[in-house]
Amino acid sequence: MHADTFASALRFAKNGQPEPAIAAFEKAGHLGDASAMAELATWLLRGDLIPRDLSRARIALRRAVEIGHVDAALLEVALTANGTGGPCNWHSALGLLETAAKTDPVARQHIEIIHAMNLGSDGYPRRLPPAEVLSQSPYVVRFRGAVTPAECLHIAGVGHPLLEPCVVVDPVTHRPIAHPIRTSFSATIGPAQETLPVAALNRRFAALTQTPLQNGEPLQILKYATGQEYKLHSDALPGATNQRTVTAIAYLNDGFGGGETDFPLANLRIIPRAGDIIAFTSTGVDGALDPLSRHAGLPVTGGIKWIATRWIRQAEFNAWISSINQ
Repeated sequence: MHADTFASALRFAKNGQPEPAIAAFEKAGHLGDASAMAELATWLLRGDLIPRDLSRARIALRRAVEIGHVDAALLEVALTANGTGGPCNWHSALGLLETAAKTDPVARQHIEIIHAMNLGSDGYPRRLPPAEVLSQSPYVVRFRGAVTPAECLHIAGVGHPLLEPCVVVDPVTHRPIAHPIRTSFSATIGPAQETLPVAALNRRFAALTQTPLQNGEPLQILKYATGQEYKLHSDALPGATNQRTVTAIAYLNDGFGGGETDFPLANLRIIPRAGDIIAFTSTGVDGALDPLSRHAGLPVTGGIKWIATRWIRQAEFNAWISSINQ
């Protein structure tokens, strides 16, 4: 992208003139500048320099891909699969990925993982592993071998470059803050970062927990080094109008010491095993917080522990709204 295009768009945006800013990118796009259209899509998704417009972002992405922008192609796959700025359409997302895989080795790797999954035309698994009930109160269930080694490696790889020190929700401000009870690193795989294999895993979580896909928060990748832990806590949020009701955790590796998932009030301690998924409820049938669901990620005594967590709300969750307390 020519520097003049970016400078012109930025000047308009800072002056509160979003349409001329958009026009500057679109003019460059008409002249064959794929990077300009990809940058426009990014601005429209972020919504900080110009107002967020998810549908318009999809249009800009389509133009960028048509001109030949490789990274825009994978972003378009993600947004098509999760329904950002348009209908949620697995079939179309898969077709876009297959097209990208003809020239992009990263897309080709994603296709290989998808083809190894036994998926229906909607991206949901055709078969589910049997459920092993570990506790009735709180309700805790385990699915052995629900994630393959290749899937575990891919999910950890997606999260690795995004890892940051963990945060929790401040009960007063309802904003994420650093907190000493959780000493791991985490990465949020938001709708713009989802690969198609991640989108398939989110559908698997939905199927295993019998919850709507749209109720899930963005996937969280957590890395615990030796000595790191998540002390006793509840996943439910104080005062949330759209409460977290179910948590699903995929263990991405094993071979480390400690790191068990412990429910002390239920006398239940789960040893992580790579590929297993556990799911449990955080609220009772009346919607109130279940104190028995309080749990801890015990300290890792040696090695590195990787997990993927999906918090599932009682109603649809909008990942594009910054407040986690929605």
